Amino acid sequence: MKTMFSRNTIKKGTLLKITFLLVICIALYNCSDVKQNEEKVRPNILFIMSDDHAYQAISAYGYDHIQTPNIDRIADEGVLFNKGFVTNSICAPSRAVMLTGKHSHVNGKVDNIHGFDWEQDNFAKSLQSAGYQTAMVGKIHMDGLPQGFDYSNVLPGQGQYYNPVFIENGERKQIHGHATQITTDIALDWLKNKRDQDKPFLMLYHQKAPHRPWMPEAKYLDYFDDKTFTPPANFFDDYEGRPAAAQHEMGIYEHLDLAYDLKMLDDEKEFKTRLRGSFQNMYNRMDDDQKAAWDAYYDPIIEKFKKDKLSGKELALWKYDRYMKDYLGTIKSVDDGVGEVLDYLKENGLEENTIVVYTSDQGFYLGEHGWFDKRFMYEESFRTPILMMYPKEIKAGTVVDEMIQNLDFAPTFLDYANVEIPEEIQGESIRELVQGNSKDWRDAIYYTYYEYPGEHNVQRHYGVRTDRYKLMHFYYDSDYWELYDLEKDPTEMNNIYDDASYAETKKNMHIKLKEVQEKYGDNDALRTQFLEEYLAKRK
Repeated sequence: MKTMFSRNTIKKGTLLKITFLLVICIALYNCSDVKQNEEKVRPNILFIMSDDHAYQAISAYGYDHIQTPNIDRIADEGVLFNKGFVTNSICAPSRAVMLTGKHSHVNGKVDNIHGFDWEQDNFAKSLQSAGYQTAMVGKIHMDGLPQGFDYSNVLPGQGQYYNPVFIENGERKQIHGHATQITTDIALDWLKNKRDQDKPFLMLYHQKAPHRPWMPEAKYLDYFDDKTFTPPANFFDDYEGRPAAAQHEMGIYEHLDLAYDLKMLDDEKEFKTRLRGSFQNMYNRMDDDQKAAWDAYYDPIIEKFKKDKLSGKELALWKYDRYMKDYLGTIKSVDDGVGEVLDYLKENGLEENTIVVYTSDQGFYLGEHGWFDKRFMYEESFRTPILMMYPKEIKAGTVVDEMIQNLDFAPTFLDYANVEIPEEIQGESIRELVQGNSKDWRDAIYYTYYEYPGEHNVQRHYGVRTDRYKLMHFYYDSDYWELYDLEKDPTEMNNIYDDASYAETKKNMHIKLKEVQEKYGDNDALRTQFLEEYLAKRK
């Protein structure tokens, strides 16, 4: 009996141990399985950004300048934001805000001259630490090796349209072709061949186009030749009551360069423009076939222009039409690329669990107030296109009319990825907003612009916008205030700052301006600091 008892005890003890070990193994296996499932459930993020793409040049916004069926797909299958805005309408600062979720005066990249500190946190770093595989391709326009990305293949500075150099993980390589298609090819190659399919991914797919000087692919050079573009009603704006606007150097009639912008690069050098040499260098990058296609299209236009000897209003309208044809021609390639990437997601079962955002680093003027370029807080450059799809959560055909900003991308992506949003981020996640919950959403947005004295001569200014009103202050070597009733004056032609009937509105807008400046930590001392640094760097 004693022996039996001992054996039974051993058997029971062994059985308990085996059972315990089995439970531990099953638990560990289940934890691993849950972790893998979480990795698969967390959404992929494809963040598409172009450069200077006006919302007026996206057909989903109801304009007829161009049809953009592939970009429109994002809104058709997701959400269109009617009031998307930037915090600082200029390339590199806008991208810094997008990455950090912080205003320019906080992240330090206030203009194109100040450097960007890659050591500070950005949303890509947060996602990378949380297990995302991250990639950036195309244009970033900030010095230094991008941080937060397992893979980067970016254009140096502004980049070139034809046969551009790319920097792949720090190594410079020249690639034959057109920058827009090359950027798309690099993005697709990473998605197909370089990503870890067991991890969620973040890809920043950023196009150079349609940035100045608007050099389309050969296949789109003549795409708009059957159309003559009619400028906006305020194309011949006289800027009455708006002295800061009158000081600009971004007029289509006065300032578009015949060679650099409008491609009048004749052999006789009749058009000896200030920027002729810069465009000559861009033309010289082309190979013989590329030059042949370019010359076949532009030579007859050059000859006709020389023969017609246009001036005054006729010249202004001709410049506008040429500008629009080239600008929109570059967008056709951007739209093609969006279609290629969306098709890849769909064909490979990634569409349902991928957040896709299309935006621009800011808006752009398509002749409003007679302008090209951006920088001002007036609507066309302040406002930017934002379209987003995520079939798992966002109902197709959703439209959002609340004001959002590029400040909100970082917290939104972190929210969807279930990653903690750092306290220093100043933007807000739009996840609840897209679901129809606009409770406690912001009622005002803040804007700053710092790059003056400088290109295009747009004075330093800051301002606040509510749903109906906009207050702006131009400062440094001027002191102008402007106030607009956007409901009655959507094209901002009538400065009502000194209109007695708006005295109460003016008072309330000054209060609102102070509130947003205190909220975001901006003040006169910071503006003075950035001005002094800027002037020192320009010497």
